[in-house]
Amino acid sequence: MMKKLFAALVLLAFVSPAWAATCPMLMGEIDEALADDAKVAQLSETELEQVNQLRQEGEEAHNAGDHARSEEMLNEAKEILGV
Repeated sequence: MMKKLFAALVLLAFVSPAWAATCPMLMGEIDEALADDAKVAQLSETELEQVNQLRQEGEEAHNAGDHARSEEMLNEAKEILGV
């Protein structure tokens, strides 16, 4: 039983940093898409506002350590952008 618990804790220690590293990558993809005038031109004003808000909230969640929520928001922004 102790071995399984220890193995789970070790696995968790390695998975958490992986999540943390994914958020900046997603933010970079969003920023790159927002810099593309052709991509932005395809969005309505409302969609662009949503993307910017999700991007900001995703970064805030990342900085707060809530990487699962950050990924969720950032992936939603990417979906709106079509990337």
